Amino acid sequence: MTRRPFRNRKGGAATAESDKLPCRAAVFDLDGTLVDTLADLALSCNEALEEFGFPTHPLERYRRFVGNGADKLIERALPEEKREPGIRAAVREAFNRRYAVNYLRASRPYPGIPQALSALKAAGVRLCVVSNKPHAFAQRMVEALFPDIFSVVFGNRPGVPVKPDPAAVHEALARLSLQAQQAVYIGDSDVDVQTGHNAGMPVIGCLWGFRGEAELRAAGADRLVRSADALLALLL
Repeated sequence: MTRRPFRNRKGGAATAESDKLPCRAAVFDLDGTLVDTLADLALSCNEALEEFGFPTHPLERYRRFVGNGADKLIERALPEEKREPGIRAAVREAFNRRYAVNYLRASRPYPGIPQALSALKAAGVRLCVVSNKPHAFAQRMVEALFPDIFSVVFGNRPGVPVKPDPAAVHEALARLSLQAQQAVYIGDSDVDVQTGHNAGMPVIGCLWGFRGEAELRAAGADRLVRSADALLALLL
């Protein structure tokens, strides 16, 4: 199968989902891409806010709050006048405690995702997760929902910048002895598009996620897919 050169088309229209992207590795975002985690994130953050007497938010607001890591989630959820470092740190600690209890309460893989991942692995595609979710939670969630599927799982770790910085993506591929030109990045938000492009990879945007088609198109996703089956057809 001939590998096509990658062209960064930020701001341009994504091509048809039937236009294949051959690859040796697929690097996935986690929240909003593999797993619908929104309800558990919202519940845990609202419980943390309530603990300190701050206003809570409806579920749909969290679609815009998540995506840049837990610290940014807490900052966005707090009232503007209460975002000083000490308050953010205290609410973040409360969020971690709550999320440790809630992280698998309602979170489930999106339809067809487990089957698609199994098919990709069986075909010899190496699979990675690179997420802004705290590292311990990312590892626990992936092991619980997708055991023995992924070669590398990275959440946000101390000393490693959050996405859209490509450092964690490059580290994941290095562990597999692969180059960016041999991989694709798959996610549901503008952060994911930026991450993949910053890493020198084409990006597949998942329309079932938290942010939607308009954001992915505006960010310059190279392909858009509406289902796990379409994703599988694009990669195999």
